[in-house]
Amino acid sequence: SAKDVLVGLAASGRTPYVLGAMAWAKSLNASVAVVSCNPQSEMAALADIAITPAVGPEVVTGSTRLKAGTAQKLVLNMITTGAMIRSGKVYSNLMVDVEATNAKLIERQISIVMDATDCDRDTAQAALQQCNRHCKTAIVMVLSGLDAAQAGAVLEQNNGFIRLALRNA
Repeated sequence: SAKDVLVGLAASGRTPYVLGAMAWAKSLNASVAVVSCNPQSEMAALADIAITPAVGPEVVTGSTRLKAGTAQKLVLNMITTGAMIRSGKVYSNLMVDVEATNAKLIERQISIVMDATDCDRDTAQAALQQCNRHCKTAIVMVLSGLDAAQAGAVLEQNNGFIRLALRNA
């Protein structure tokens, strides 16, 4: 829909399937970006935003998985990191929307709450238990003194952004 963003990815900037997806997204008035290593490509011309890292010729002619693939991966990592930050999934430098689906992730949640709040392990575990292992709620609880229901409500009122929730708690 017009609320979406499509990012086309092709080293050459001329892959037909990707061009088709970009044209379809444009027909829906979605924003269209491209990550390609060819600034003069059809894709770059079609896109609203063209990200075209200059990598020079590949070491192995005909292979785009070396320099071009690496450059594109770096760009995609930057885009997704920015998206995670802008969508409230990061607080400080911590990935706070961790769902604890196994023992390793339970430990990660505890560490994140401890790092975000400078609390001890027992406090982090207690907060996580009280809010059904919702890491962001636990952080707001510890930093604001609110109970789980109040912390969850203030987070919801602030679209899941911890910093805003704390400011408005």
